[in-house]
Amino acid sequence: MISRSVFPRLKPLLLTASLSALSVGVALAQTAEPPMDPRIARMTVEQKAAQMQNRAPDLPSAGLTAYEWWNEGLHGVARAGEATVFPQAIGLAATWNPALLKQVGDVVSTEARAKFNSTDPAGDHQRYYGLTLWSPNINIFRDPRWGRGQETYGEDPFLTSRLAEGFVTGLQGPDPQHPKVVASVKHLAVHSGPEAGRHGFAASVSPYDLEMTYLPAFRYSVMTTKAQSVMCAYNAVGGVPACASDLLLKTYVREAWGFKGYVVTDCDAIYDMTRFHFYRLNDAESSAESLKAGVDLNCGNAYAALPEAVQKGLIPESLMDQSLNRLLDVRKRLGIDGAPSPWARISPEAINTPQAQGLALQAAEQSLVLLKNNGVLPLKPGQTVAVIGPNADTEETLRGNYNGIARQPVTPLTGLRAQLGAAKVLYAQGATLAEGVPTTVPETALRTPEGLSGLTASYYANADFAGAPVETRTERTVNLEFMNRMPVKALKDGPYSIRWSGQIVPPAAGTYRLKVFVDRCWSCESHQHDEVRLYLDDKPVIVDTGDGKSLETELTFDSAAARRLRLEYRHVGGDWGVRLQWIAPAQPQIDEAVKAAQAADAIVAFVGLSPDIEGEELQILVPGFDRGDRTDLGLPRTQEDLLKAVKATGKPLVVVLLSGSAVALNWADAHADAVVAAWYPGEAGGTAIARTLTGEANPSGRLPVTFYRSVQDLPPFIDYRMEGRTYRYFKGKPLYPFGHGLSYTQFSYSDLKLDTSTLTAGQPLRVSVRVRNNGQRAGDEVVQLYVKRPDTFGLNASLAAFARVSLKAGESRTVVMTIDPRDLSTVTLEGERAIRAGAYGLSVGGGQPGFAPTLNADFSITGQMALPK
Repeated sequence: MISRSVFPRLKPLLLTASLSALSVGVALAQTAEPPMDPRIARMTVEQKAAQMQNRAPDLPSAGLTAYEWWNEGLHGVARAGEATVFPQAIGLAATWNPALLKQVGDVVSTEARAKFNSTDPAGDHQRYYGLTLWSPNINIFRDPRWGRGQETYGEDPFLTSRLAEGFVTGLQGPDPQHPKVVASVKHLAVHSGPEAGRHGFAASVSPYDLEMTYLPAFRYSVMTTKAQSVMCAYNAVGGVPACASDLLLKTYVREAWGFKGYVVTDCDAIYDMTRFHFYRLNDAESSAESLKAGVDLNCGNAYAALPEAVQKGLIPESLMDQSLNRLLDVRKRLGIDGAPSPWARISPEAINTPQAQGLALQAAEQSLVLLKNNGVLPLKPGQTVAVIGPNADTEETLRGNYNGIARQPVTPLTGLRAQLGAAKVLYAQGATLAEGVPTTVPETALRTPEGLSGLTASYYANADFAGAPVETRTERTVNLEFMNRMPVKALKDGPYSIRWSGQIVPPAAGTYRLKVFVDRCWSCESHQHDEVRLYLDDKPVIVDTGDGKSLETELTFDSAAARRLRLEYRHVGGDWGVRLQWIAPAQPQIDEAVKAAQAADAIVAFVGLSPDIEGEELQILVPGFDRGDRTDLGLPRTQEDLLKAVKATGKPLVVVLLSGSAVALNWADAHADAVVAAWYPGEAGGTAIARTLTGEANPSGRLPVTFYRSVQDLPPFIDYRMEGRTYRYFKGKPLYPFGHGLSYTQFSYSDLKLDTSTLTAGQPLRVSVRVRNNGQRAGDEVVQLYVKRPDTFGLNASLAAFARVSLKAGESRTVVMTIDPRDLSTVTLEGERAIRAGAYGLSVGGGQPGFAPTLNADFSITGQMALPK
């Protein structure tokens, strides 16, 4: 436990503090509030309230078109049809490359602009086509069990803030008066599960942890990066819902950080304050509390009760005017409602350009982390490779969540076939993701009438399979996502139907569970859903007319003989995708994989998780997984059994992990020849993986999270104290440490220099080091600098600077890094931050001290300096 006597309360201002340094934060605050828009005075209180909800209606008397504020752009424009799909945020974090994230953000905002500009400027802008992107997620990934951790930039506040700086700067563009889009950093604050109770969860957090861990990335994003919007979270902090918290929204965001942008709620967060937090009695009271705290925009309709709150005297109408004025100012600067914008000419041709596709590949390659390699990688030329595993050929493990739809997604299987030649690749699915979790029926179990792998898909421009199909093609699997786009270009508008026909060829006799997964539209206004029928030997085995109650069936196959299969899908509602899935008997699938391994020179196993089992408020409840979160860190037993079986063939085994979080790969670490973390790598993931496994690309990703050995290494999930969590406070031995990542070349460090060994409190520290590539090929090194402060309540040496550097074989370069004074500060138990006199140490190398070779130096700070929140 932390002792309160270790670090006494600091005086508010000590004599050694310099005025210039103390003003840091104040000088970086955002510009003043915009002048009051005269249109507001002409609106009724009801009209004002309507404009303060995410789906703002048109108001011709004020010159306002209808506008939907809700859009997403976490790693590509999401849920709005085709877009460039970059690696999931946790994969982008593994690049440790803020400059790359700025480029990614620039592409995302360009494509968001292209979609917005293609809509009717005088019409009702559709959800997910707006210019206000509720991204990035800068919550701290404090516990690997959290299903939404994949959306974050990892577990370290410093790394998170610098990566978010790159991404937000790319999104918003260079001119704050004419932003390309507006970014909302989310979710303020102390938000990281559990998903099952998120609408009413109350996080208990100390002032120390709040200031030291949970708020720094938000502070940096507001004060330095100049994010123009902040989203408040569902949970309560200190007994007060975050979207009504004076502490968070007033004391920190508005007052200490000088934020002048707009605050938006997570969706239905104000509704939750009444129904789940029981904080106030009704929407009028909850809305009043949120408005008083500083919430300008409500995602949901609770702010419809604001007129009632005004009528009851809970708030003055002038408080509504202040918030509405911020929103109208954003709309004007974005060029909504006819205001001029330099970005108004971006056209749909700017979506998924060859340059954007190339950037997606570059990001995917830089995100791959080589965790272990005994020399089996790169794969040798001419080898035949057995590609196995449930994640070898699924598009959902490319995308992650909050995703767009890729125009030409490349799975690991298709990537390796393109890289090695189809004849050199043997494929077997081998296992399901986890016990009780269906997986897409693989191409090896499907056969067209012509005898090809897959099924024949026929697309009709009507809902009744009438007339001739507008397009017919062979599809290797049934795995379509079509939210806000047509599945084939030959289809235009209106209802349509799809028929897949051919045969199903099970690997062996046995009992199989077949399922048609329909990605239901949970926000469609019509509430009408698509219809499905599945036939086996021309007899219906699944019939679903849109109620979602009969989408799976259990079938017994007496042999491995082929059976006629037909799947008919009627798109008459607003649903978003369809997949044909199964749970096959375990042993026949393993036998198929072993047979492939025996015929190959090497095995590449694609294992891990999927956004179907880790994510936001999911419905899945199976061993190891609880409604989006995880209850165990290990690789699911179905997949570990597969690895053991193929390893027994004696062939070299490469394990590629696709996941949005750390997995305890203890068996693989001990027995596999190589291990790679690929995250959810985006549309070019399969190409990036293939190029890296064969040596065309050199792995250069670094872990943005700690890989623990067991869930037993962690405190309880609902405990928000940082003690024992993340590399900053964990005292055990990780499986793979934060910052870890190998290369196909070797780097060395020399000539570590500090510009001074004695600092005055408030003075930055300049550090230089010489880095050399000692290998035979070019590669990227991520130079990491960690600082060890005087006793700070169990805080280990923590990241204070980093730099990615590209070096040719034999090349060396001096890397210079500057440590900001605030990144040398510490925090009292009462949450007061200061730079403290004493002896400090720093370590520079390719990883954490104690886990990688580092050069070390000591320095001291004289005097003390109190710092603002």
